[in-house]
Amino acid sequence: MDEDISLERPQRRLLRRLFNGRTTPIHVNGVTLLTFRQASAHILSLPEAEREGAYQAIKLAAKTEAI
Repeated sequence: MDEDISLERPQRRLLRRLFNGRTTPIHVNGVTLLTFRQASAHILSLPEAEREGAYQAIKLAAKTEAI
């Protein structure tokens, strides 16, 4: 069976909420992300070991921006 290369459902849901109607980009690790597709493509382009860290960085950046 081939390895499924996709985000987990809770990750997809949170990213969709974070990027829904966003007009200001989130900057993470030198990458500018404005849409859900950009964010998911960025995470999936990383080696598997770095994906969770990138997801957490996006989540933290969105949280600190909202404060």
